Parts: sequence; C-alpha cells; structure tokens
Amino acid sequence: MKVEFLQRQFWAATEQDLDCFVIDNNGFILISERSQETGRFLGEVDGAVMTQLLNMGMFKQVTMYDYQAMCKLPDHHPSAAQPLVSPISALLMATRWLMSELLLFLLEWSAWGSWHDRGAEAKTVFHHSHKHKKQDLLHPCDTEYPVFVHQTAIQETNGIIDCGGCQKIFVMQQIPKSNLLLLVTDPTCDCSVFPPVLQEATEVKYNASVKCDRMRSQKPRRRPDSCHAFHPEENAQDCGGASDTTAWLPLFLLPLGAWVLPPQLLR
Repeated sequence: MKVEFLQRQFWAATEQDLDCFVIDNNGFILISERSQETGRFLGEVDGAVMTQLLNMGMFKQVTMYDYQAMCKLPDHHPSAAQPLVSPISALLMATRWLMSELLLFLLEWSAWGSWHDRGAEAKTVFHHSHKHKKQDLLHPCDTEYPVFVHQTAIQETNGIIDCGGCQKIFVMQQIPKSNLLLLVTDPTCDCSVFPPVLQEATEVKYNASVKCDRMRSQKPRRRPDSCHAFHPEENAQDCGGASDTTAWLPLFLLPLGAWVLPPQLLR
C-alpha cells in the first residue's frame, strides 16, 4: 500500500478542524496535514505533546551508542593574539605565496589565446578551492543519542497540557495490528513555550582508565590460518596482462592536436 493512498483515505475519515498525525512506534511522523512534517520526529514538531507522552509512560527513552562516529575537534582560543611565527615558517609562507602568484601569472599571460581563457578559469578554481579549504577537523569518537520507543502495554491515552494562556487537548491510540499510532491534537492552543524534544548526538567523554579498558577490550585482527593465493579453477595466464597494453597512436595525438589547433577551428 502506497503512502499517498493511505494519506487520502486517512484525510477522508478524519475531521479537518483537528491536527491528526500517524506516527510509528519510534515517534516519527508518517502522515501529516503539512507535507513538510512528514518524516520528522514528533518531538521536533510538537515538544509539548512528546514531553507529556514521555511523562505518562506512552514512550520510553532509550540511549543508543555510535562507536564509529566522527566528532569535531575542540576549538582552543586562549587569547585573541596572533601566534608567533618563526623566521623559517615566515619564509616558507612567503615562498609558497610567491609560487602561487607566479603560477597564476603564467596561466593568465600565456602566449596562446586559449591558455588565457583557461588561465582565468584556473585562477577562479584556485581561489575558490583555497577559499573553502578551511574545514572543520574531525576525529573518531563515540557518541550517544536518545531513541524513543512506544510501550505496547499502553495502547490508548489522552491528556490536557497547560500551555500558560490556554490548554491543549490530545488523544493517542494504537492502530490495531500495526506498529502505528494515531495522534489527534487541538491546533488552536499555542504550546511553543515547551522546548522541542530532539535526538541530537553528543560525544561520550571517557577518562583515562575507561579509555584504556576500551582499547584492551577490542578484539585484535588476526590473519587467517592458511594462505589462499590461488584457486584451482583460475587461469593464471589471464592475469598480469595489463603491462602488455599499448596506447593507440591517434588517440594519444588527439589531445595534442586540441592544444595546437587555433580555438576558431575547434568551435
């Protein structure tokens, strides 16, 4: 069954003056009146309802771990002063700058006109790549993030959320023979005072002893007991023939001709 068909049948059977959602057992929205909410986590869309469902035991928070994550290196800026540069480092930086400027000069003022256009393109690509070269440095790390699971013992619940100036009513019921839940809320009450419930991952900080224990507990890789360097059905004469491959002369001369011919003939 396609989601579009299920959504049409759902809207035909529900009242349109209410906010109706179909979510899965992990709290992700499958059907919503607003298409931009489909696929998002309910706690991100409506933090008030998700917080109340957690307090009532309809959902349970479980912590999951990612042992193959990549985290940003912490920024260390003890002061705003520029770091001291040694004379050798300054000389290397000046030499690198002079070489890059000389390369751009040769690309721009080459004797061939086609090289002039390509030199301008190369200069643009060069400056663009250097402009975006500075990226965040990442390092392997362990992260933890919350996951929310529906407690099947509670198949139906309802409640009233006090949002300050108004009260928000909601009803949730499990759809029979599925892992889906139907959520109906009152759209007239603004509960933006409640913060959203997010699933952001955070880096796990280990002390020295725990880190050493984790490194010792990792299983070391070991080589197989026997060597499998060949297969009885493999024809050894078919291997190693790449060194006998020769270049086709017309194909080899084609790029050279593209550089030598005037640009007017190539257009």
